[in-house]
Amino acid sequence: MRRIDLLALADLPDGTMQMAWVDGTDPVVVVHSGGVVRAFQGTCTHEYFELDKGFLTGGGSAGTDGRPAGTLSCALHLSRFDLATGEALDPPAELPLAVYDVVIDDGRVLIEVPEGPLAVNE
Repeated sequence: MRRIDLLALADLPDGTMQMAWVDGTDPVVVVHSGGVVRAFQGTCTHEYFELDKGFLTGGGSAGTDGRPAGTLSCALHLSRFDLATGEALDPPAELPLAVYDVVIDDGRVLIEVPEGPLAVNE
């Protein structure tokens, strides 16, 4: 496993998202919703389009399972993805977003991923 530093938590206010790049080539969208930070592949599973150009809806406090409520919408074709699971909720996207394990360490947002290329669904 490797830990990858993405950004400072202070640069990601609750209710926002920000794109980070892994190895200079792989986009990861980091979402702070309801006090929970999640990281997903940074492009839509339907067609390559950067998700940070989309929008968050229905945020708020985390559910009883500690996962965020709400959705992330792709601005290209308006597919929505569940912030708790990454599942595609609306066509044309059918595949879920890859979800990466997030660790907050010393005010930094990191992801823990296996060695090798970053997993994405396309």
